[in-house]
Amino acid sequence: MELRGWEEVDIILFSGDAYVDHPSFGAAVIGRTLEAAGYRVAIVPQPDWHGDYRDFKKLGRPRLFFGIAPGCMDSMVNKYTANRRLRSEDAYSPDGRHDLRPEYPTIVYSKILRQLFPDVPVVLGGIEASLRRLTHYDYWQDRLRPCILCDADADLIIYGMGEKPIVELANRLAAGERIGEIHDIPQTVYLMRNVAATESDIVLHSHEECLSNKRAQAENFRHIEEQSNMMHARRLIQPLTSNPSPQTSYVIVNPPYPPMTTQEIDASYDLPYTRVPHIKYKDKRIPAYEMIKFSVNIHRGCFGGCAFCTISAHQGKFISCRSKESIIGEVKKVMQMDGFKGYLSDLGGPSANMYGMHGNNLNICEKCRRPSCIHPQICPNLNTDHSRLLEVYHAVDGLPGIKKSFIGSGVRYDLLLHKSKDEASNKAAIEYTRELICRHVSGRLKVAPEHTSDHVLRLMRKPSFQQFYEFKRIFDRINSEEGLRQQIIPYFISSHPGCTEADMADLATITRKMGYKLEQVQDFTPTPMTVATEMFYTGYDPYTLEPVFTAHSQAEKLAQRQYFFWYKEQNEHGNNRAKPRREEPKEEKRGRRRRRK
Repeated sequence: MELRGWEEVDIILFSGDAYVDHPSFGAAVIGRTLEAAGYRVAIVPQPDWHGDYRDFKKLGRPRLFFGIAPGCMDSMVNKYTANRRLRSEDAYSPDGRHDLRPEYPTIVYSKILRQLFPDVPVVLGGIEASLRRLTHYDYWQDRLRPCILCDADADLIIYGMGEKPIVELANRLAAGERIGEIHDIPQTVYLMRNVAATESDIVLHSHEECLSNKRAQAENFRHIEEQSNMMHARRLIQPLTSNPSPQTSYVIVNPPYPPMTTQEIDASYDLPYTRVPHIKYKDKRIPAYEMIKFSVNIHRGCFGGCAFCTISAHQGKFISCRSKESIIGEVKKVMQMDGFKGYLSDLGGPSANMYGMHGNNLNICEKCRRPSCIHPQICPNLNTDHSRLLEVYHAVDGLPGIKKSFIGSGVRYDLLLHKSKDEASNKAAIEYTRELICRHVSGRLKVAPEHTSDHVLRLMRKPSFQQFYEFKRIFDRINSEEGLRQQIIPYFISSHPGCTEADMADLATITRKMGYKLEQVQDFTPTPMTVATEMFYTGYDPYTLEPVFTAHSQAEKLAQRQYFFWYKEQNEHGNNRAKPRREEPKEEKRGRRRRRK
């Protein structure tokens, strides 16, 4: 501040992650966005929340507000496994240290700031607050919790991707408005008394009612998910108690901004990021940064709507694409980085192959409530043409100094197998498939069928496993034709709502016959604001209100997970169904008995 001649800053951001000045890290994006809008911004990464709170005091009082960015990943998912065990490292901390952020940093940081600076506005953002903006199930505490504003001493939540609302808020506060009177900014959440609902609002079941009635919570979630993925959403209102009074608070969720235009998203990615960690981390390893160091994100949003995924809840289902020029510009910056040897680790996004895709008739999209454009079948209004994405690949690969660009993001093979009425789109899908396999795979292509059972896949909002068979046949054929020796690596999930032990036994048998010894697997982890988590907690499918079985106890979850590892001796005795016995000749059986004796 002294070097810049600043006596004060306008906004101070407190981040739960180590500070990396890169467009994949939320605190950096918001900081650079506010800086570009003319504001003086300071960022305090991973403040010490013990003792005298000196990290919270050292920059003084901001002119406008404090912002809390708890991290790129939910703090509890980042810290604990599905079995509630401590992870081996914190991916967003130097050297993977576990002691640099508290559990629920949004709540911890905001309470400290309110204690130290009671009259300064506190604004919440990031994944943690965004996905806890209404009544939600907390897996780690095993209970239903209200909007995070009820636990955090803060004034406002900015949910989703926050560039547009954060600048609007800063402008309004700079103009002299009080934060308690700012209620009309899209994509914000606040608490209020005496709310007069209009016909266009959706009034949800109260938090109190959800505590006593799980079906009410399931009914709420359908509205929440639908409105998160609509072009013209409605305002959501949730009373905290069942019998509202003038003293009772309501949670108000304003509709989101429209999807960002190409010009707007380019402006965000073209800000002057250094793309490296702060110099305070010299000689320290930040695991998450090492993963994305030489990668480039080309779009936002995902219309897959997978039941266990929070991407659409945070980014929305509509795709916002960067221009080819902006992507090329970032690739050229990557090429200048220390250690770059000509290989891009990923040229992708939330899903690798949704770039440039949208509805053919946007009037239909404006009325659509479907949380997924490709489940239970691909929408006939969806343009599935891969041509624009191929143009990006060709432009990047044509740069002198680029030896190869890998696709590390998940590929939706159902989009590649889809037969459109547009023959040009079908031809582009065939071309894309061959180019992907021949030029963008680093020996192993990772895809995510997630399960083999059709009824489980239906609840997951994933395509039938028959499509994985079909894609694998194409993959193997192209590898054979091109003389390549590459593998296709499938990802699977156990204990997802609807999945039984018998389903896992079938999965083990099917994948074993295909020659797989599964490694890329995970146990389902309930996270706020996913339809799978609502099924896990309530026992209902929010869209049909039919009961759904779910493995809840650690013993049930472990029993399902062990079917992945039939080939490991330590799990052999519990997996006879997953590992069919081989019929042995009588002579061999007698020999084994003699050897035992």
